[in-house]
Amino acid sequence: MSAQHKAIKAPVAVKTSRTSRPEIVETVADVIADVRANGDAAVRRWSQKFDDWSPESYRLGPDQIASVVASVPETVLDDLRFVQKQVRGFAQAQRDSLTDFEVETLPGVFLGQRNIPIGAAGAYVPGGRYPLTASAHMTVLTAKVAGVERVAATTPPDRGAPPPVSIAAMHLAGADEIYVMGGVQAVAALALGTETIDAVDMLAGPGNAYVAEAKRQLFGEVGIDLFAGPTEVLIVADDTADPFVVATDLLSQAEHGPDSPTVLITTSEEVGRQTIAWVDKLLPDLSTGEVAGRAWRDHGEVIVVPALDAAYELADEYASEHVQILTAEPREALHRMRNYGALFLGDKTCVAYGDKVIGTNHVLPTLGAARYTGGLWVGKYLKTMTYQEIRDSGSSARLGEICGRASRIENFEGHARSGDVRAARYGSARLDWTDHTFEQS
Repeated sequence: MSAQHKAIKAPVAVKTSRTSRPEIVETVADVIADVRANGDAAVRRWSQKFDDWSPESYRLGPDQIASVVASVPETVLDDLRFVQKQVRGFAQAQRDSLTDFEVETLPGVFLGQRNIPIGAAGAYVPGGRYPLTASAHMTVLTAKVAGVERVAATTPPDRGAPPPVSIAAMHLAGADEIYVMGGVQAVAALALGTETIDAVDMLAGPGNAYVAEAKRQLFGEVGIDLFAGPTEVLIVADDTADPFVVATDLLSQAEHGPDSPTVLITTSEEVGRQTIAWVDKLLPDLSTGEVAGRAWRDHGEVIVVPALDAAYELADEYASEHVQILTAEPREALHRMRNYGALFLGDKTCVAYGDKVIGTNHVLPTLGAARYTGGLWVGKYLKTMTYQEIRDSGSSARLGEICGRASRIENFEGHARSGDVRAARYGSARLDWTDHTFEQS
């Protein structure tokens, strides 16, 4: 941090590590190894231990799904449909922006690209203290818009029963299979497959530290969306920002968990100090105040900078998951910043909209990963594949000669000979490493 920056509130805890605690790594490895070796029996054993949950089948049948959805108030279902319409619309716009193409780069040389959906995706929808039904929209629906044929979604039980709203959200989003399983055993079952659960090609969705570590350990056998850490928010504000709004928006993300970083970078010390005062005033009446208060105490920061240029530069160093711009000209940030999971411009929008209702995906990079990746989107469920075809003999012969020379520079004789063969078969080159000849057409 520059000497010109003034921290008027500093965090008291160290930043969250990018690696899991050893005991989490060990527990996750044990569960994955058990599911790998023992399939359904292992899933049942760990589900009973961790969730006190051992139904006849972890997969819900059509009648069970219909019964659960029917128990959800119609107003809730209407809201789910509205939100999913927003998510579907944005995801479809993303899909429409990805086009297949074919170009002729030399006479008769055709190179092409196709965007092919993966075959099967697993979607983890967290439950427990925070049943993140919105995660169903972000993972299941986005996969279906991408064209994924099979989406298997899972969520933990809630007090010994399927959680109705989460099940309704997964069903309305288009899940082909719905399981009531939680934790590492659920992620491992989807990734590895069991006697009753077919393996998927990719895992997506947030979860606790154990779920995040399970995805880390399984990555490579399956694809994953992101390596997830605690939810993060960073607000850039100038002297036009309302400290009450800033404080409210910081706390909206602090309630995600006690290790959630909540950062304000402002050009106005007055805005910074008033924001701190409002946080202190709002916390006692916030139902999630205990969690949000710990996050603010341990990971909250307020930094005063001399100008917006410095604010944008410092914000890029943080590379936060959510960056909210509360300034007189918020769209400037579009051209001044490069490292963020998602950008929220102006006080008419907020991070909570992105989390719950607006339509962009809320599965986003944390722990500085915004330096090198964006969040979950339709493209994550697509494989961008290339193909090549040469129809012109002269072009094949020319490429063969160049391939031979380029390969021998690297001491790849086998590669060179593949090029030589085309140079000889479709051109006038001679093969000096064999007595085989081609009849010239």
